[in-house]
Amino acid sequence: MESVWRDIRDQTTWSPEAFTPLVYQEQLAGKPRQSGARAALDYFQVPDAEVRANEYGRRKQEMVVRFIDAGDFTAFPDALRFAIAAKDAGVRVAVASSSKNAATLLNKIRLDTFAQQEGISSPSVRPGLTLLKLFDVDVSGRDFAHGKPDPEMFLTAAHELGVDPADVIVLEDAAAGVAAAKAGGMAAIGIARADDADILTAAGADIVVVTLDDVDLRALAQAKLAGA
Repeated sequence: MESVWRDIRDQTTWSPEAFTPLVYQEQLAGKPRQSGARAALDYFQVPDAEVRANEYGRRKQEMVVRFIDAGDFTAFPDALRFAIAAKDAGVRVAVASSSKNAATLLNKIRLDTFAQQEGISSPSVRPGLTLLKLFDVDVSGRDFAHGKPDPEMFLTAAHELGVDPADVIVLEDAAAGVAAAKAGGMAAIGIARADDADILTAAGADIVVVTLDDVDLRALAQAKLAGA
């Protein structure tokens, strides 16, 4: 809107201040690239949104790749602690992201380095272990017929884990992901990282936490939900 689309800026409701984290969470988070792009443009009433969504998605992808290549991102420490502890507890884990960048990103996150920095002693962490390699199953970035909030991705992950959907607990920070979990007959823990607990609850989350440190892993290992 400040470069090649500046000629249509006044025809939209967009402004830098209007594109808040909450708007991102409600309109884009958890959705496949093109679905998220179209949702954002529709939200800001951008003319010819269907045509412009391709360019918007491409430009967004280029920026994300630059950030990943430069290592210009930070993993949530509570998420890394949780992933390690879940594996130590014998929980089979899968990663199911709509993003085609997920594998590249997760493979840059070194769990051996993190564990050393945090003073974590874990039988699941070995030298050179990345977050991607910790997971038993990775269905991220695949071309599913339907993206979240459709449950296809999560149902595929459950199938590849060899687990009944009713025994799956999905961790999600996006309303679309929570809705997908519930549509697939799964339990869902909402992670309210953007002051969006109400949105996650409305989407159907069974419990909502602000950090994964608050999830009771002993209960989770028995397919139960509880806060710590």
